[in-house]
Amino acid sequence: MPKPVRLFVRAVDAVNRVVGRSAMFLIFAMMGLLLFSSISRTAFGTSYIWIVETAQFMLAAYYLLGGAYSLQLDAHVRMDLLYGRWSPRKKAYADLITAGFLIFYLVFLLWGGISSTEYALEYDQRNYSSWAPPLAPIKIIMTLGIFLMLLQAIATFFKDLEKARTDRLELETPDGAR
Repeated sequence: MPKPVRLFVRAVDAVNRVVGRSAMFLIFAMMGLLLFSSISRTAFGTSYIWIVETAQFMLAAYYLLGGAYSLQLDAHVRMDLLYGRWSPRKKAYADLITAGFLIFYLVFLLWGGISSTEYALEYDQRNYSSWAPPLAPIKIIMTLGIFLMLLQAIATFFKDLEKARTDRLELETPDGAR
């Protein structure tokens, strides 16, 4: 693997590892928020209209920012009808094909995310609810998550290309991700 490609792959892996591991803590914040809602409603009879929507936004941020890290760890769901029986090299060839489709899809998704974020910022788009929070922050997070996923898909493509060419990967990460 050429040195610039190796540096790109390592940089993308490092960024997505930090972002993904940080995003994991959002689930605890969301659980705390929902626990607060439950206790305040049950014990004190008070209800807050913003809690459920905030929890939904936190959950969206959780899976959007964690998606690239999940791809890095090879933790996505895969149809394993034949794939599990294949050699690592044959798996790499199959992954190269599917990575091409994934990259194509993510480019268009990113394009739509940028357009949607621009609209939300320009027109101060708000959610249609009684609380009516602005949608720009979650759309920015959505676009960032898609961008990180695209970078990780490209990095994974290069890793699979290396595996298909040499039947090994000369670039190992500290946590064993491919």
